[in-house]
Amino acid sequence: MSVRQKVGQLFVTRVYGSAPDTVDSRNTADFGVPTPADVVEKYDLGGICYFTVTDNVVDPPQVARLSNGLQRVAVASGAELPLLISTDQEGGTIVRIGPPATQFAGNMALGASRDVKAARDTAAILGQELRAIGINQDNAPVADVNINPANPVIGVRSFGADPNLVSRMTTAQVKGFQRDAKILATAKHFPGHGDTAVDSHTGIPIITHSREQWEAIDAPPFKAAIRAGVGAIMTGHLVFPALDPSGDPATLSYPIMTGILRQELGFDGLVTTDALDMQGVRDKYGDDRVPVLALKAGVDLLLLPPKFDLAYDAVLEAVDNGEISENRLNESVRRILTWKYTSGLVRNPYVDVDRVPSIVGTPGHLARADQITNKTTTLIKNDASVLPLSLRQGSTAFVCGNGTGTQGLADEFENRNVSTIPLNTGTQPTDADIETAVGQARIADVTVVLTQRAWDTNNTDPQQRQQLLVERLLATGKPIVVVAIRDPYDIAHFTDVQTFLATYIGNTVAMRACAKVLFGEVDPTAKLPVAIPSVTEPGKTLYPLGWGLSY
Repeated sequence: MSVRQKVGQLFVTRVYGSAPDTVDSRNTADFGVPTPADVVEKYDLGGICYFTVTDNVVDPPQVARLSNGLQRVAVASGAELPLLISTDQEGGTIVRIGPPATQFAGNMALGASRDVKAARDTAAILGQELRAIGINQDNAPVADVNINPANPVIGVRSFGADPNLVSRMTTAQVKGFQRDAKILATAKHFPGHGDTAVDSHTGIPIITHSREQWEAIDAPPFKAAIRAGVGAIMTGHLVFPALDPSGDPATLSYPIMTGILRQELGFDGLVTTDALDMQGVRDKYGDDRVPVLALKAGVDLLLLPPKFDLAYDAVLEAVDNGEISENRLNESVRRILTWKYTSGLVRNPYVDVDRVPSIVGTPGHLARADQITNKTTTLIKNDASVLPLSLRQGSTAFVCGNGTGTQGLADEFENRNVSTIPLNTGTQPTDADIETAVGQARIADVTVVLTQRAWDTNNTDPQQRQQLLVERLLATGKPIVVVAIRDPYDIAHFTDVQTFLATYIGNTVAMRACAKVLFGEVDPTAKLPVAIPSVTEPGKTLYPLGWGLSY
């Protein structure tokens, strides 16, 4: 391989369009060529990452055709190597392939179930459906231990706050992706993104854990993933002074990437950066230096550089002038090629488009998703014994809150012959929304309000509007059920609520399971995978990790 071909293998980028020959001005702007196929050929690319916003995803058969077309170009180009094709299909809040692909309630919901087999089956189904459409790498599982209730970027993407629980679930998902589905798993975000109040997409998180705390809290899931044979680990764009006092983000840190991950933990698989267009890795160095420093730190794959030609040329120049030795370049290329060959990707990079409907979103997969999700709703509070609901035909219910969960839950009530009025009040309900909701609650037999990160205030309005909505609904004196469809920490802000559940997401499968719990068709057995601290009394725990009620 030429140096240019080797350098091309290091890069994973986005392309724009739903077919290999789609002409899109964004390709021309970013790469100087018009189509996804042209991008792959121009750089001898090592990988592509699919997104909905780049128009890569319309439906499963289309994605399969796109994958096959890009693989044909890659195999016919100078490097004659197929692509790593990846996406972020974590399940839960972060998915790129929507219905008809099978949807799940996500990692924190799985953590609440404590069901290791369910975690493995989830990954196996996600992976099998991705593989059927030509995606051979999933940027999952999330191995971060979420111990910060104000974490703006991880939260319910984590399995929970217990390192042992997260380790067991991470191990199960690595096995589900790699052994069962035969795709590359990617544990993220090393060395651990669970204790931060800063989103690395927009800023640089600083993790203040000591080395001992890192060993006890953050490291165990990554060690478990390595023992399970995980093929790839993704870096976190975060500063961790106890592991490297230089102030460099972990992605660019030789002491962390090579000293700890490679040498201490013995990981010799692929190390991929998190997206290089995130602010957390761009604050200290220019976009030309970031990919060079990442490679020098010990990473192999450079994901989504914001200025592709600048990054590509910078790496070529660094190899040319000796800043990156050819031996160092060969180390990463050898790891990439080893996976592509040993995984069978080189032998058969294509998928059978005609078989996609028989694999993606099958009745069996959907039924297993329901079975898994039925065990993930946590009943945290039921002081007034409102649940299970005993609504008879002719009763009325009012469901309000955020997003598609509102309509989804309302549909479930209607399916049980309960006349239901839905109202999407969003995450920032207006005064008019609140007044309308209060009026409906006064005439309904029961009101269910869905909250989503009700602890997160809007900068222009210090009063959290969801909190105000719930307060006004409680003041009606009517039965009010609050359901957190994201972080379970919401309950700390509703001290007067008597009935509270957590579903960890508001998608259709979770709302279906929630309705079964509300009506007593399923006994809630899930336990909190995180502790709920008080917001008014520092150091006090309102609900401990492991809390959960049953009927």
